[in-house]
Amino acid sequence: MKTKEDFLNGQVLLIDKPYEWSSFQALNAVKWAIRKKFDLNKKFKIGHAGTLDPLATGLLIICTGKFTKKIPELQGQVKEYTGTITLGATTPSYDLETQVDQTFEIEHITEKLVQQTIEKFKGEIEQIPPVFSALKKDGKRLYEFARKGEEVTVKPRKVIIEAFEITRFSLPEVDFRVVCSKGTYIRSLAHDFGKALQSGGYLSQLRRTKIGAYDVSKAVTPAIFKEKLQNMG
Repeated sequence: MKTKEDFLNGQVLLIDKPYEWSSFQALNAVKWAIRKKFDLNKKFKIGHAGTLDPLATGLLIICTGKFTKKIPELQGQVKEYTGTITLGATTPSYDLETQVDQTFEIEHITEKLVQQTIEKFKGEIEQIPPVFSALKKDGKRLYEFARKGEEVTVKPRKVIIEAFEITRFSLPEVDFRVVCSKGTYIRSLAHDFGKALQSGGYLSQLRRTKIGAYDVSKAVTPAIFKEKLQNMG
């Protein structure tokens, strides 16, 4: 049973972020549950180790108290994702946040071609982050430029794809599992993968399953976390 001192001294909490919740909303729900339970003031330290897009679900690591110092180390850990890429179309955000803007042929795409193309994305690769992202340029978030329809040049960055495998082939959809380094945008991977297939592609589903040794199977939703906390003692 966790005490007030446990949370102040430091806890690593594994939260399963719900669909359409921002990472900030999930963090806030956990923070308020803890503060209310133990009557903690605003100075109570809490933070998360790596944002998930609202349309993604899965593992969000939340650190409390003195363990907030561990956040940079946790952010640098290798991550695992599973999800779905829809081929034959693109969207400006590279996922379902925006509408389809172009469609492409998929008749030429075979399972063999998909397996061959995957090899190009393993190891160290360069990718351009989506313009619909929270990265900053000239003091503004990239999505601020994108939503206004302003042109913005984003520099490519090197990332490492340790594993990339297709777990289901059912055109226009392919399911995948990816193990990657910090800073990898799975949306960009989906977009570039579609382009490499001489077609288009966007991310239609994403779930973060692991961060380092931490696994989503051990995580709970913010609602369940709150319920467990309220039922303690």
